[in-house]
Amino acid sequence: MDLRRSLSHHSGPRRSPHEVARRLAEYLSPDTAPADPVRELESRIAALLGKPAALFFPTGTMAQQTALRVHAERTGRRAFAGHPQTHLHVWENQGYNAVHGLRFHPVGDRNELFTLEDLQAVHEPLAAVVFELPQRDIGGLLPTFEDLREQTGWTRDHGAAAHCDGARLWEAHTGYDASLDQLAGLFDTVYVSLYKGLEGTRGAVLAGDEDTIGQAAVWRRRLGGAIPDAWPLAAIALMGLEANLPRMTEFRDHARAIAKAVNDDGFAHTTPEVPSTPLFHVHLPMSRHDAQRAAENLRNETGTKLFLYARSNPDPARCSFEVSVGISGLEFTPGEVAELIRGLPSRV
Repeated sequence: MDLRRSLSHHSGPRRSPHEVARRLAEYLSPDTAPADPVRELESRIAALLGKPAALFFPTGTMAQQTALRVHAERTGRRAFAGHPQTHLHVWENQGYNAVHGLRFHPVGDRNELFTLEDLQAVHEPLAAVVFELPQRDIGGLLPTFEDLREQTGWTRDHGAAAHCDGARLWEAHTGYDASLDQLAGLFDTVYVSLYKGLEGTRGAVLAGDEDTIGQAAVWRRRLGGAIPDAWPLAAIALMGLEANLPRMTEFRDHARAIAKAVNDDGFAHTTPEVPSTPLFHVHLPMSRHDAQRAAENLRNETGTKLFLYARSNPDPARCSFEVSVGISGLEFTPGEVAELIRGLPSRV
C-alpha cells in the first residue's frame, strides 16, 4: 500500500516534489535574483541567533567539520570533545578524522548527558567541545541552561571553542525559558539544519563571529560546498522559517501528549517521561527484529509508517524507536499512537 501517513517524517509536502515546487513558485517574485534567498537566509539566521555572521552550507556534515577545522587551525590543537553518542562520531563515518585529521575525545557516560565534572576530567588540550542540543541518541535529553552556561564557560577558560550541534536547535529552544539568541549566545559557533524541523529539502547554516565565518567560507570552497545554485534550498528554508518555526511549541506539546498516552497505556514507556522537545524515544518490550517486522507489516497493511528503524538494546528482548513530531505528527492523536504501539506484537 502507498504511504499515507508517517509519524517518522516531518510533513507531507517534503515527500511531494510537486507541492514543494508549487509553494516555491508562490514564494519567489519575478524580481528575485539567484543570490537573494541565500543572502536573506544567512542574514535572518544570524539575527535569530544573535551572531554577527552566518554562512550557508549544502550539508550539515560539511558545516560541522568546517567549524571544527577552523577551531583546530586557530588553537593549534587537533582534539575535540563531545558526548560519546555525538552525531559527528556515530553517524558521519568519522569524517572529522578521515578528512581533517582530528581526534575525538568522548566525555561522560554514553547513556547520560555529560556533566561539568566529566569535562573537568579531560586533560588533553582541546580545540572545541561539541554540545548537541538535544542529545538525539539518548532520547532528546537537554542539559539545563545553567549547566550549559557552566560547561561552555569551562570550555572557554581552557582555551577551547564551544560549538553547538544545533541540527534540532529550533526544537531544542522549546525546552528553555530563554530566547534563541540567548541560547545561541552561550556558544562560539552554532550549526542549524534546514531540513529537519524547518522541513527544507537539504542544507545547513553555520553562525559565529565574522572572522570565524570568513575562515569557514574558505574551507567551504575547499570542500566543494560553495555551490552557485543554492537559491532553491535557501528559499525553501525561508518558507520553513516562516511556517514552522512559530509552531515548535505546538509540536512539543503534541509530543508530550503522545508520550503521556504511551506511558499511561503501560505497554511501552518513553524517555524522557515528559519530553523537553518534540523529540523522544519509545521503549518496547520486543526485540529489534520483531519490532521492525511489525512496523513494516503495519506500513504494508495500512499505509502508516510508525518509525524509521528500531534501535537495539543491551537486553535483546527490548528495543526503542525515535519519535520527532512535526506537521505530519499532528495527524496522529495521542490515543491512536498508543494503540498502534500496543498492537505491534500482533503484527509480527
